[in-house]
Order: sequence, then C-alpha cells, then structure tokens
Amino acid sequence: MSGKINSPATPSVTDLAFTRESPYGSMAEPTYSGALSFLRRSYSKNLDNVDVAVVGVPYDLATTNRPGTRLGPRAIRAASASLAWCRPYAWDFDPFERLNVIDWGDVFFDHGEPQKVPDAIRAQFAEFVAHGVTPLALGGDHFITFPILQALHEKHGPLSLIHFDAHSDTWRDAEGRIDHGTMFFHAARLGIVDPACSIQIGMRTHNDETHGFTVLDARWLHEHGVDACVAAIRERVGTSKCYVSFDIDFLDPAFAPGTGTPVVGGFSTHEALRLVRGLAGLEIVGMDVVEVSPPYDVSELSALAGASIAQELLAAYASRFPERS
Repeated sequence: MSGKINSPATPSVTDLAFTRESPYGSMAEPTYSGALSFLRRSYSKNLDNVDVAVVGVPYDLATTNRPGTRLGPRAIRAASASLAWCRPYAWDFDPFERLNVIDWGDVFFDHGEPQKVPDAIRAQFAEFVAHGVTPLALGGDHFITFPILQALHEKHGPLSLIHFDAHSDTWRDAEGRIDHGTMFFHAARLGIVDPACSIQIGMRTHNDETHGFTVLDARWLHEHGVDACVAAIRERVGTSKCYVSFDIDFLDPAFAPGTGTPVVGGFSTHEALRLVRGLAGLEIVGMDVVEVSPPYDVSELSALAGASIAQELLAAYASRFPERS
C-alpha cells in the first residue's frame, strides 16, 4: 500500500463509512480498522442523487447443501477494506470519481416468517428502482436474485441475464417454491428475463433443458477462453438492458472454498475478473454477487474474491458514465 495515513491523499479521520465529506473519490484509511462498509463507502438510507446502492441480502434458507451465506454480506464488506484505498488496478479511471455509491446496509425481513421473505426483498428493491438507483446486491444465497429481478422488471420489462455459475439454476420446479436452483426457470417462464438475449457461463452440473438460454458450460469456456466468451456475451446481449448475476461457485473451490455447493473444474479469480471487465459498456441495470459462505471459507479467500468481483462490476457499470466535470 502506497502513501501514508493522514497524508494529503488520505483523510485525517477513520470510519469513512460515517465521516466521509464527499461521496466521490477513493481515500485510504487503515485496512485493519474502521467501520466496515463496502469499499468504505458512506452508510446511508438516503437515495437522493445516488447512482448505485450496495445492498446486503443476508438470506440462506433456499440453500440445498451447506448454509452460511446469510453471513456473506458481512464478510464481503470486511474483505473489501483491503481494496478500498485505491482504484481497481486494471481500469484507467476510478469508478468512484464517476458514481455516487453508497452502502445502504442490509434488507430486513423476519426470519420467523420465511414465506414473506421474497416479498420483503422485492419491496425493498422496488424502492431503489423508484429512485432510479442501480442495485449491487451482496448475497445471501442465489434465490435472492429472483425477487430483485421482479422489482427491476416492473420498470425495465424483460431483462437480459448474464449469469456466471457452476449450476444452471433452471431446473423445473413447482410454482411458489423457494429454491436457489430453480429461480431462473421461473424468471424465464414468467417473462422476467428473456432467454433469447441471455447467457449462462461456467456450468459444470448437468441439466437436460436450456429453456432457450445460451449456455457456455465449463468445457466450452476452458476450450475457447475468456476473449471468445466476452465476444459471445456481447453478441448475445447486444444493447438490451441486462442484469449480471455472479455466483461465487463459478470459481473453482481452490479459489473460493467458502460456498455452499462447490464444484471442481472451475475457474480462477484472474479469469473471472477478466470476464467481468469484458462487460464494460453494456447497459447494466442491476448486479449481484452471491453464495459466499464464510463458515466454509479459508483465510477470507472467497470473501475477498466476492469483494473484488463486486468492485469490478462497479467499474464495468461506471464505464458508461463520463468523468465528473
């Protein structure tokens, strides 16, 4: 880490999540202390003039294997402290010079009434939509994407889905069930996402049905590589409004052991970051990073991977906006 704490390039106080004077720019505070907002952005419930709200959704009741992703937002925020002091290195701009990004905190729901959780998530994200704020959700298990998509669909209509995962999450299921492996089947069935301009990447579990999605499984990506995959994504999505959903188990367990349903044969963090950078310029209207499960993590590897991917998503989103004058 370059520079000295409290130099002109850094603040004279800590806890930037509460003491930041301007919403713009990146500043350093000790990575080992301070309030752990995502990338040291201000904690705020005020959505006025906000471009992106980072929102935790600490829900894991839809998991089919190991639980623990309810602790994911907390872990990702903590890991992000080591990234917050400077801009992401592969970009020629600081996304926080272009965007007003806040950490809104976590969605509240009553764990004692699990049947009401989807509606609570959808209602909260509808508020972001109403204020013209783009959400970046931190999961939580992957089911949370479904009510988020429902809220965005109310404004944008059918969305393109860019989905990074070891699993298709399109297995057929009965209407109304809450499951993190079936929500994209329901999203396609209900017209919330349009499979004809959507793409799924990295799958290494079997599903006979694609439901109209383009599926570039792990074998395809390992054979053809990142550049070909980025080209395929951009051709499939085109100029449509898109939602990017990144399940941390897209990564090989060697790079992200802290997840509920790890599958070997996956991808490195380097490959994942390159793929996300390839989304620059697309019309992204929402994003998430899901399925980080801290109880199964090692040395915060998975949480750091999740935080890094979320940071790259912010930069890809910011690439459509000019520098502030």
